[in-house]
Amino acid sequence: MLSYSRSTILSISKRSYRLNSTLAFVESSANSSISPSSLSALTAAVQIGKPITAILTGSKASDTAKELTKIPQIEKILISKSSKYDHNLPEEISPLLVEILQKNKETYTNFVVPASSVSKNFLPRVGALLDLQPISDIIQVVSKDTFVRPTYAGNAWLTVRSKDSQILTSVRSSAFPPIELATESNSSIPIEEVEYVESNAAIEWKSEELITSERPDLGSAKVVVSGGRGLKNKEEFDKVLNPLAEKLNAAIGASRAAVDSGFCDNSLQVGQTGKVVAPDLYIAVGISGAIQHLAGMKDSKVIVAINKDEEAPIFGVSDIGLVGDVFEIVPELTSKLIISDMPYDKSKDTKEQAWVANKYNHSLALSAMTGLIASFPVAKVFASNAVPLLMWREERQQKAAAATKV
Repeated sequence: MLSYSRSTILSISKRSYRLNSTLAFVESSANSSISPSSLSALTAAVQIGKPITAILTGSKASDTAKELTKIPQIEKILISKSSKYDHNLPEEISPLLVEILQKNKETYTNFVVPASSVSKNFLPRVGALLDLQPISDIIQVVSKDTFVRPTYAGNAWLTVRSKDSQILTSVRSSAFPPIELATESNSSIPIEEVEYVESNAAIEWKSEELITSERPDLGSAKVVVSGGRGLKNKEEFDKVLNPLAEKLNAAIGASRAAVDSGFCDNSLQVGQTGKVVAPDLYIAVGISGAIQHLAGMKDSKVIVAINKDEEAPIFGVSDIGLVGDVFEIVPELTSKLIISDMPYDKSKDTKEQAWVANKYNHSLALSAMTGLIASFPVAKVFASNAVPLLMWREERQQKAAAATKV
């Protein structure tokens, strides 16, 4: 059984509780599970090296709290169950967080949130109300007050040390692995309920339209297929990308140029002003590779670029590049990927055979895709072996990072 206590004030009881702790804001998914980005943020919170208190908001906070008790590094859970927090309005959430942080200045010296659309709305507001400077999009924890974050659209890394008494940070989820959950809940973790804090907000929630999709979530997908302006229009965008994404059980993304041209919804935008992704396999179709787009996907493990322009910047970060007509290459590529539940034996395969990919086995899909593209007959291939190219890209990035530090 999980134990709850109610607090009408937000000053946290110091009963057996140490000073200098980290307060972590945890977001939940539609099914009340912990969001993937929050799991990554909790990993960063652990690396700060202080006891962790998690805070949940919304009418289903109790359900998510049960899952949080499976994380042994969490020492305490705060929940505020007002339905006014259900829609994550920054005008509602900010007063709650500000009051908790203000009344517990000596306790919560660090505040950690995932770098999501939710936190991007409320964290600047919280910082302004507390007269603190948030550090956004951290990709490395150096110490409890020092962090690394990207700058210049990801082309340089900036090491930042905060002198604030309370340090506010947002965590780029692609830079940290999700924290592991135990199989059993820990009933000894205290769960304390805090009251709703009046916001006096001049706005109220009216309605929302939930869009469901069978595709994996773009932010956490293992395989992403993205399209750019080279696909010409919405009809061609869907016609070219959907079959390939279906076979690979991949999420669909897009460049800003494709979104601005109306090819797809802006929720699919990958890049500096969109979502930052780091899948096992990223396939860029008809994307030139503007610096803003590269900032959102260049940490992918394997990058495949297909573009008719040999000088496109996207080839500078890709592991495998194909120069050719996307309207010819992608359909042929898709046709050679055969969905099968049979084990894949590469030793029995030849270049003439169709490559096999199990849509639920991402490592298999990765092997099939890289092998297929390396032997593709109708396009100019930049490299016939993906492994040396992977090593080359890592070496080049290390050299670039070293040059930046100088």
